Amino acid sequence: MRLPTVLLVPFLLLGICRVAAQTEAPANTADVERRIDSLLQQMTVEEKLGQLSLYTSATPQNLELVRQGRAGSLFNVTGAQNTNAAQRIAVEQSRLKIPLLFGYDVIHGYRTIFPVPMATASSFDPQLMEEVERVAAREATAGGVKWTFAPMVDITRDPRWGRMVEGAGEDPYLGSVVAAARVRGFQGRDLADPQSLAACAKHFAAYGGAEGGRDYNTVDISEQLLREVYLPPFHAALQAGAATLMAAFEDLNGIPATANRHLLTEILRREWHFDGLVVSDYDAVHELIAHGVAANDQQAALEALTAGVDMDMADGVYQSLLSLDPSKLPMNPLDEAVRRVLRLKFKAGLFQNPYTDPARERTAELTPENLKVARRAAQESLILLKNQNDLLPLDKSLKSIAVVGPLADDQADQLGSWAGNGRAEDVVTPLKGIQAKLPQARVLYAKGVDIPSFEQQAPKAVAAPAPLSATGVARTTTTAGPGGIAEAVHAAEKADVTIIFLGELAQMTGEASSRASLDFPGRQQELLQQVVATGKPVVLVLESGRPLDIRWANDHVAAIVQAWYPGVQAGNAIADVLFGDVSPSARLPMSWPRTVGQIPIYYDHKSTGRPTSPDRWHTGYLDESSEPLFPFGYGLSYTTFRYSNLKVLSGTVAPTGELRVQAEIENVGRRTGTEVAQLYVHDRVAPTSRPVRELKGFQRITLQPGEKKTLQVTLNANELGSYDPELHWVVPAGIYDVWVTPSATKGIHGTFQIGLQ
Repeated sequence: MRLPTVLLVPFLLLGICRVAAQTEAPANTADVERRIDSLLQQMTVEEKLGQLSLYTSATPQNLELVRQGRAGSLFNVTGAQNTNAAQRIAVEQSRLKIPLLFGYDVIHGYRTIFPVPMATASSFDPQLMEEVERVAAREATAGGVKWTFAPMVDITRDPRWGRMVEGAGEDPYLGSVVAAARVRGFQGRDLADPQSLAACAKHFAAYGGAEGGRDYNTVDISEQLLREVYLPPFHAALQAGAATLMAAFEDLNGIPATANRHLLTEILRREWHFDGLVVSDYDAVHELIAHGVAANDQQAALEALTAGVDMDMADGVYQSLLSLDPSKLPMNPLDEAVRRVLRLKFKAGLFQNPYTDPARERTAELTPENLKVARRAAQESLILLKNQNDLLPLDKSLKSIAVVGPLADDQADQLGSWAGNGRAEDVVTPLKGIQAKLPQARVLYAKGVDIPSFEQQAPKAVAAPAPLSATGVARTTTTAGPGGIAEAVHAAEKADVTIIFLGELAQMTGEASSRASLDFPGRQQELLQQVVATGKPVVLVLESGRPLDIRWANDHVAAIVQAWYPGVQAGNAIADVLFGDVSPSARLPMSWPRTVGQIPIYYDHKSTGRPTSPDRWHTGYLDESSEPLFPFGYGLSYTTFRYSNLKVLSGTVAPTGELRVQAEIENVGRRTGTEVAQLYVHDRVAPTSRPVRELKGFQRITLQPGEKKTLQVTLNANELGSYDPELHWVVPAGIYDVWVTPSATKGIHGTFQIGLQ
């Protein structure tokens, strides 16, 4: 059993403190291993377990553990002054003077906050994603951070799951390209570079398949599904050089990922030959007790360590092994785990250069260059879902504009979840961006409504019951202002056009933020309906971490833009796109459901024995379409593209050969635009049933009005294979379909044949 090599090239090509403890850089890998051997021989069991213990924050207690050699890494410690102070204890006061590794959640920026990962994945632009993470790495390392718990590469097909906002959507090919790009951005060419940040691919594995979309919940899937859908992005991240990997929280097929030897040893170590560090998720080793596979912390520590978890995050459970009978301590797994921790510290240059230059920190954050990248990332992340009668782009000569909605002038929520060291005051809101874009226009602002904050429904011993929203979730009710909806309607009536900003608070997405409903929280739907009832043109801008139920909006609103959470340059980028300085070019990285009842919904589903047909006797619903509201890969532009002349140039392809396809794309509209051309393949007959389509490549291409380009793609036939029932990777002979297309449901079609071996 093996995972195929993932094609990572989309479509066509696709002043520092110095102390005596510092040493010169090891000359080569063998020298590093000799140094590690020497340290291992000197280390006590306490010091070894210390290297495997990651603690949060630089409390006096944790710093004392550092001094004793019983804490090898810290996280949530940032700033050159703070990290240098803690590092000085490690390299000057501990017995072996092993430097600390500082980790932090640099998920979509450190101080310059970029669009959330789901948003930049929507750009289908791996070069942009690499550039974004490079900026994040420069800022984070200037603050003393050398390790990020990113990228999250979990595939998910359930938008109820709050953490989908951190990933790249539903498709394993896109997810693989995104994973590799983010790793390259974080780590650069050399991890020892002071501006490079060790990446951590997470959460291994299948965390995004949680039942019911409930975070931390059980995942029960076949081995074939695991290998074909959920594992490829991890493999791609490791191929790109990811230094570390994080085990997932969930129970996978009856065995928690933190104690899953099949994942962490058989696949990761033996099949993929990964020699990097594996860290647990927060408190996850201790949580093996709640999973029911360990009776106490000591057993939990043994289960995790022997399964392949090298470092225990936050809970200190590995320290419980100190009380174990020495004859029962698994010394080989223990030493190998310590070896991997030390190896990472050597590769990261920490033994040679443990401190951070405070002068660099003062000039690294929120630079004009960083903000320029943030603005471009936000521009490329906006998805135009609907544009009836070409309402967009809006005319800059408009005399009056109503900007309404609870997110129109909200700074904090533009940052999204996991916003690093970002600050609300750094944000340009949509209102401010529109005002700056049209200084001569009369801009009328009304919040309209507030978005209620969801609260967990955990039992409370004394507290009175909280009021319930329409979805039955406890909420906190606030007031938007004296005018409320009436004020917003009045503003819309007086304006030439209304731009309304609706969606979710940032806290409604991310970890532990699953939702049973995809409706607009609070009274936002009512606000939208009353604004539309004015009869004035309306542009709806959605800010959310997941697709929402917008069936009514799609039927009644002329223009809809999905903005996700665009980051510090939100307002400027949104104004750039709405007023035509930039043509929208992002595409959906997931299928957009019509209703929550369709979930899970994804484009690369199986045909089944009774595919969709005009009669009743097929796989479908009586009361709703089986099709998404918008398909994977979908997104509009301010121009129109025509696809033609698809040709398969390679004839019959050998199983070890190459597929060569070409097609023409022409801009037949009146504006310059960027298209995301996508290539899909379908194997008609295989040992196991195959998806109706599988993405195998894509390319962003910018065309002037009337311009036409011929695109060519070359694929290795091995990339067209699949697993047989015995989980052997095979490339079946026979006829295949191929499409070059603007989304997963359209495009021009051809066929090719793979011959026998």
